[in-house]
Amino acid sequence: MSTKTLNMSEDLLAYLMANGVRENEILQALRQETLSQPAFQASAHMQIAPEQGQLMGMLVQLCGVRRALEIGTYTGYSSICIAGAMPPEGRLLCCDVNEEWGGVAQRYWSLAQLTKKIDLRIAPAIETLQGLLEVGEANSFDFVFIDADKTSYDAYYEASLELLRPGGLIAIDNVLWHGKVIDPLENDEDTVAIRQLNSKLQADQRIDYVMVPVADGLSLCRKRQPANI
Repeated sequence: MSTKTLNMSEDLLAYLMANGVRENEILQALRQETLSQPAFQASAHMQIAPEQGQLMGMLVQLCGVRRALEIGTYTGYSSICIAGAMPPEGRLLCCDVNEEWGGVAQRYWSLAQLTKKIDLRIAPAIETLQGLLEVGEANSFDFVFIDADKTSYDAYYEASLELLRPGGLIAIDNVLWHGKVIDPLENDEDTVAIRQLNSKLQADQRIDYVMVPVADGLSLCRKRQPANI
């Protein structure tokens, strides 16, 4: 037993990858391409960790997710983990603003035979979310993954909570932000935005909530039933 989360050394992480993660060949290839291609060197840190992808896939299965929303798709690793865990009739709506990244994602979706499950919207995510609300999609999604520009996290969270059905789950990435959230000298816009959202989630009575120390920190928010039900 342990009263706190273990520090993850490189050797322990290697053991975890070898014994606790089942990363298929397509995900391996996508991860390696994203890490190795010069075009992605400045942004490769945006790709989620394999163990996080597997955790989210299991959550999708446990929650019986059939309608999912992803805010920030990058080159498609997380979307494969989500869509691949959904049943054949499941559908994932992906939001991103970068067509080059989206092109890589679409190529790997095809390799994974997931193209029919995924709809990619190249537009500012908040516009896509507001559009869904305007056409009556509130309370209709089972799962949302937020992993995009940090200064918009609060706006994404609020819109996602409206779109999510009671009992549905929101997963929010990077909530530990490489440890910057506890450094009083780090006060850039992204760090401040994440700190503020973390404090808000801790107090938000609309959700059941836990912050999980996987990869760069993952917050899980289950939407509660309305109080009058």
